[in-house]
Amino acid sequence: MFTLSSSLITRGLVHRQNQQLIFANMDAIAAVADDTGEHLSKNAKKKLLKQQRFEAKKAEKKAAMKEEKKRQGEMKRKEWEEKLSKLSEEEKLKMIETRKGMRKERMDQRTEERENKALRLSEAKKHGQNIVIDLQFSHLMAANEIHSLVNQIMYCYAVNGRSVVPCHLWLTGYEGEIESQLQKMPGFDKWIIDKDTRPYINTFETQKEHLVYLTADSENMLSELDPKKVYIIGGLVDRNRWKGITMKKAVEQGIQTAKLPIGNYLKMSSSQVLTVNQVIEILLKFLETKDWKASFFHVIPQRKRYETEEQVSQEEAQADETSDQGLKRQCIGT
Repeated sequence: MFTLSSSLITRGLVHRQNQQLIFANMDAIAAVADDTGEHLSKNAKKKLLKQQRFEAKKAEKKAAMKEEKKRQGEMKRKEWEEKLSKLSEEEKLKMIETRKGMRKERMDQRTEERENKALRLSEAKKHGQNIVIDLQFSHLMAANEIHSLVNQIMYCYAVNGRSVVPCHLWLTGYEGEIESQLQKMPGFDKWIIDKDTRPYINTFETQKEHLVYLTADSENMLSELDPKKVYIIGGLVDRNRWKGITMKKAVEQGIQTAKLPIGNYLKMSSSQVLTVNQVIEILLKFLETKDWKASFFHVIPQRKRYETEEQVSQEEAQADETSDQGLKRQCIGT
């Protein structure tokens, strides 16, 4: 005889509900298509089902995390109560006051960190390097890819806020699903960035000669970051389906292009196409160090690169992985 935990029961119920929601939505869409005389292609149906499954898994994961957080909270509360029950009244009061003092200290520290971050970002808005994330590709991505891009943007803002030399971030051309997901992020409206639903070509129409699209397909190697330039990064997940799209866009608009000098310092074990947050972090590290090699080695994980000059030691490789994982945890908690 055994008893299922409440978290398992909750996850099971959510999973069944999500599966029912998928089939209900599929039936509803099929019914609408029949009524309007439209017939979904086989690929369209697959894409739709994939999107529905993604939404179901997302809801299931969210419910599981919520339940786990609740369970951890109850466990800590019980441990605290058990600890207090073994103490005298005087000891209880002393421990409670100590705990309050520690909590206040943590809150004061967080407040100070937020204020310092806001000060650095406000200064970067006036004098920092302008970097744009071009979000005009959302119509080419599935829901899970848009979700991944939104997480990358959150990561970019978090890293920029902690950077020694932060840049000034711009989000341009965001609308539809990506705008909806961005607006759902806690505190997004208070971010110290510039947002424009228009394309960057309109945002910077008087500075077109200063626009530089960073794309791996460019023949121009970036050697320095010019504070007068506005560097653009394509907000696109799964570029393998859309090879050359950012380069083509820049050429059609008649703006400059450049690529990071990765090949000069290391050999990638796979494609040189990086995620948005990796490009941003490399640029931030370069603003701090003025050293491309140090910037690449700091950001690009060891598993994704081969060194052209020398092999790093096992200790350095482990430190690289630890730093990468730690930064991710910090971004999730920001």
